[in-house]
Amino acid sequence: MAEFLLALFVFLTLHSIPAIPAIRERLLFLLGRAGYFSLYSFASILALAWVLYAALDVDHIPLWQPSAWQAWLTMIAAPVGVFLVLAGLFSVNPLSVSIRQGQKPGSIVSVTRHPVLWGFAIWALGHLVANGDVRSLILFGGFALFALGTIPMIEKRARRRLGDQWQRQSAKTSILPFAALFTGRTRLSGDTPIATATVATAVLTLWLLAGGHAALFYADPVLLATAQ
Repeated sequence: MAEFLLALFVFLTLHSIPAIPAIRERLLFLLGRAGYFSLYSFASILALAWVLYAALDVDHIPLWQPSAWQAWLTMIAAPVGVFLVLAGLFSVNPLSVSIRQGQKPGSIVSVTRHPVLWGFAIWALGHLVANGDVRSLILFGGFALFALGTIPMIEKRARRRLGDQWQRQSAKTSILPFAALFTGRTRLSGDTPIATATVATAVLTLWLLAGGHAALFYADPVLLATAQ
């Protein structure tokens, strides 16, 4: 448990760096934008892998009994979450988290102006439902709370940074997914980042369901979903 909590602490601390302007700007100055995001992405992947594998060594203390519908829910929620994360990272989005610069938001922003954070939370909550034990509550519950809890801070920073442009850019989007679409404030359209995220999500999902997830995490979601 100690290693698991340490790994989780390192992961959450690492993902707090973008929220501290002084540290973020210093790293951008030293590494350049491409170098910063490359190094940050690599460190994030390593930290996430450490967290997940450290969690495998934690004793299993169940909170509820698993069932097939929970696995099905995860197999729906996880790809949706991955798609939102990838589409958000690949798209220009001055309103929230992105690895691209620019003023005109990508099409995914019409769904929500925080696609990366919502995607991470949806992915985490989907896995929490299917696992239903103490370590998963700490791990995936912690991920979801961190992602959703970051939204108010990102909103405040974007308002301050964009100034007069905030109202114009935020008018056609929403914090809650699909709220702006349902109220008619914007329309859904496609673009290259959405297409790229769709293909990448499909390939990754198929690989995980074909045995990749079982090989990495010793759990076969298809087997769990079809178990009687």
